[in-house]
Amino acid sequence: MPYYGDVPMMQGAVRSVLAQTDPRWRLTVIDDGQEPGVPEWFAELSAGEPRVRYDRNERNLGITRNFQKSLGTADAEFVAMIGCDDELLPDYVATMLAVYDAHPEVAMAQPGVEVIDATGAVVTPLVDRMKRNVFAPRVRGVQVMEGEKLAASLLRGNWMYFPAICWRTEAIQAVGFDQAFTVVQDLNVTLSLIKAGEKLALSDHVSFRYRRHPASQSSTQATDGTRFDEERDFFLAEADRMKTMGWNRASRAGRRHLASRLHAAALTPSAARRGDVAGLGRLAGFALLPARRRG
Repeated sequence: MPYYGDVPMMQGAVRSVLAQTDPRWRLTVIDDGQEPGVPEWFAELSAGEPRVRYDRNERNLGITRNFQKSLGTADAEFVAMIGCDDELLPDYVATMLAVYDAHPEVAMAQPGVEVIDATGAVVTPLVDRMKRNVFAPRVRGVQVMEGEKLAASLLRGNWMYFPAICWRTEAIQAVGFDQAFTVVQDLNVTLSLIKAGEKLALSDHVSFRYRRHPASQSSTQATDGTRFDEERDFFLAEADRMKTMGWNRASRAGRRHLASRLHAAALTPSAARRGDVAGLGRLAGFALLPARRRG
């Protein structure tokens, strides 16, 4: 768990791990912040629960470098990079291990996900309704996906929930987190594995709670439009790479990046209401104008 930010939400995330019905887990928390009382809380916790490990960085590394450090600590066969404001349902570990038992050929597995707000209430924001109803594949039981079909689907609209994914540790460590990215590092990891021939297993069994709230970094970058600069460059570069591989359908999906454009368009009214002229221009330009890389 790469950690930075809200202490009560982090503690809730940790408690959700402790509540797992399957005991085959270890939790490592890499603290990239300076919130008071956190080391003491973990010292007391780990005294009675040796499966919990805690480390505070001497200096702030930032999100991508802290993710990479966290990934480097993984030494089990499988690893999940849990969000410090998300929650596992009690059967998450059991669900993911059962998927890998049934499908040992995959390198990524994602369970069903429900979305919660800052209070923990289950919600269905527009972005998640679009993910589920428009872009995500319809799954009954467990479905295995791979290759160009999977790449094209994700480039059209990234319907995955990165913190919910359980990875084969060897596979994700071979790819790691690219320091050039702060927004699309999750999609970059996933596509890198797909291009390398790895497979994904999707389960329809809901065992993860993904939190959306206005204070998150992704929400802040979305409302001012800055995240879409990075997204545009990434999608166009991926389109070129897919074309080189002969994955023409995936290349077209990357060049269009439909869900990303729709997301930007959906945020323009709020930017207008705030009087954020720069943000409004960035959002509208991304949504409507021909896609061109910066520089």
